[in-house]
Amino acid sequence: MQPSERLLQYVTFSTASNEAESSCPSSAGQLEFARFLCSQLQKLGLLDARVDRWGYVYASLPASEGCEKKRPLGFIAHMDTSPDAPGKGVQPMVWPNYDGKLLRLKNGTVLDPALLPQLSQMRGKTLITSSGDTLLGADDKAGIAEIMTMLERVITQNLPHPKLAVAFTPDEEIGRGADRFDLALFGAPVAYTVDGETPGVVEYETFNAASAVVTFCGVSVHPGAAKGVMKNAAALAAQFAQLLPQDQTPEKTEGRQGFFHLHHMEGTVEKATLEYLLRDHSDEGFCQRKQLLEKLVNQANALWGEGTVSVQITDTYYNMARVLQNHMDLVENALEVFAAQGLSGETQPVRGGTDGSKLSFLGLPCPNLPTGGHAFHGRCEYIAAEDMELCCQTLLGLVERAAR
Repeated sequence: MQPSERLLQYVTFSTASNEAESSCPSSAGQLEFARFLCSQLQKLGLLDARVDRWGYVYASLPASEGCEKKRPLGFIAHMDTSPDAPGKGVQPMVWPNYDGKLLRLKNGTVLDPALLPQLSQMRGKTLITSSGDTLLGADDKAGIAEIMTMLERVITQNLPHPKLAVAFTPDEEIGRGADRFDLALFGAPVAYTVDGETPGVVEYETFNAASAVVTFCGVSVHPGAAKGVMKNAAALAAQFAQLLPQDQTPEKTEGRQGFFHLHHMEGTVEKATLEYLLRDHSDEGFCQRKQLLEKLVNQANALWGEGTVSVQITDTYYNMARVLQNHMDLVENALEVFAAQGLSGETQPVRGGTDGSKLSFLGLPCPNLPTGGHAFHGRCEYIAAEDMELCCQTLLGLVERAAR
């Protein structure tokens, strides 16, 4: 089976994670999908495949004869899809020999090469999109499809290989994918997450990440008698949002530039909250962002009255380059495989995080490999079948190198 064929099947499972739920997995659809994947792994011959109590899928393929002493190698992908766009009832559409022009999907969704520059590079390929009513789910079901296809080919073609460990995780999109990961059960000392985009790119740097909740306490009275008494928390929150650097937001930054991302707000006269994501690749910049937020809160309290504003900052994950700089052979191996595939091969920083961000700090170094998908987390998500095959060949190339 081709990886694209698997993807068309996998995206029909509704697996959006839900940050409002404390359970693991955070949605029932993820557990259903986990059980399905487990049965597929068992049918491939990975008889130890299992789903643990948290919805994580683990399986391993014993080393082939002569490779028993080679270093085991792992591959990881996540089962959940982003809650940022509808993910239920995905109806994938296939566009053979895409002409490189504007695509009109349902619900008014338009894939425009002028807004999605990499779309023009898909000319002549078999493009896969959603119907436009939902996201597609290539993030990260494409990664799962490519890992499953790689395993099938290793087995059916009797390819030499060390022990191969695979894991499919829940709730990566809400930052919990590595929280209950069982390193001992996984059984490999190094691994790759398969959760990136463009073929030929390996990623070993991520953001340092934190979340911040800024809370405003107001005083609510009748507006007719408000002079000198009312303290409008919602209005103060709006003023505060303007104090942060307006050129340091996601839509105005790129590469290794960090940002403050206001992603949720709500408020009344009596109480208001602003929820931010803080991101920076450098440790120094990360600290400075947190310090700036705290400084602005102190200044706001000096102006509006002590206790008016408070902030709670929680670190989420750290730049995995801190760990991977000591395991650059994993990156170099990927670059060599890309070269053998005729790809230019390059490294890029992730403007986000992966399960590998946390797993690397837990003792499992995990660079990130591409899936071929683009425009993740929205209705404009797309992937080419040919790029999925390229990414699958990358995995096979890494297995071949590990068996030498």
